[in-house]
Amino acid sequence: MGIRKYKPVTSGRRGGSVIIDSQITDGLKPVKSLLRPLKHTGGRNNKGRISIRRRGGGHKRKYRVIDFKRDKIGIPAKVQAISYDPNRSCNIALLVYKDGEKRYILAPLGLKVGDKVISGEGAEIKPGNSLPLQHIPLGTNIHNIEIKRGKGGQLVRSAGAVAQNVAKEGDFCHIRLPSGEIRLIHKACFATIGQVGNLDWENISLGKAGKARWKGRRPKTRGVAMNPVDHPLGGGEGKSGGGRHPVSPTGQLSKGYKTRRRKDTEKMIIKRRR
Repeated sequence: MGIRKYKPVTSGRRGGSVIIDSQITDGLKPVKSLLRPLKHTGGRNNKGRISIRRRGGGHKRKYRVIDFKRDKIGIPAKVQAISYDPNRSCNIALLVYKDGEKRYILAPLGLKVGDKVISGEGAEIKPGNSLPLQHIPLGTNIHNIEIKRGKGGQLVRSAGAVAQNVAKEGDFCHIRLPSGEIRLIHKACFATIGQVGNLDWENISLGKAGKARWKGRRPKTRGVAMNPVDHPLGGGEGKSGGGRHPVSPTGQLSKGYKTRRRKDTEKMIIKRRR
């Protein structure tokens, strides 16, 4: 894996870079039974109003069904391919189980074509294997962590992300998340061993505005450049600084304003990320 920079033959190529991953299996089409149609919303809600700004367009894609639950307990699987997924920052691995079933999982760092993985309490501590937190040794790197048993992994799923099992206390384990937050998670919840792969993803540069458009990201207009009817920071004679703290178009503070409302899970957070 590495980052390739091109000769500056055009202004777009000058600043752009791409990831060259030797482990990705070239020429292998995605498994048709694991593809689902993906409808673009353009950032609009069920009333047709824009609820998420700066979205729209972009290349058409199909969703790859990922096995976040890892619920085929005790059945070994072989890694047939490592593939690119347009819907996420990390790569995905195609598993072929002994009974013939195929599933996609998030590809951890170090997983290669031909490797064997398994889920269950007796699984070996090696990348790609999935087992309950109570059976994972302290200090082990983990990802794809469940919050509720049987619901599937919800935490630590993006490229390069990694968490650690730092303590065990009663029915709960203390998990240090990538943000630095330490959180209580039930010992019966499953997690996958290893760090999520594709570490170089954070270092790539799009290089041109067009590449952002391919991803469905539209241009960003500053609030101070708008009219007062469009944004709280808009208006004023000549260039202005806004005259107040940065806010969204609806007036909500955008820097430092706490938006968390999940008071029922406050007790599960041992140490906050800030």
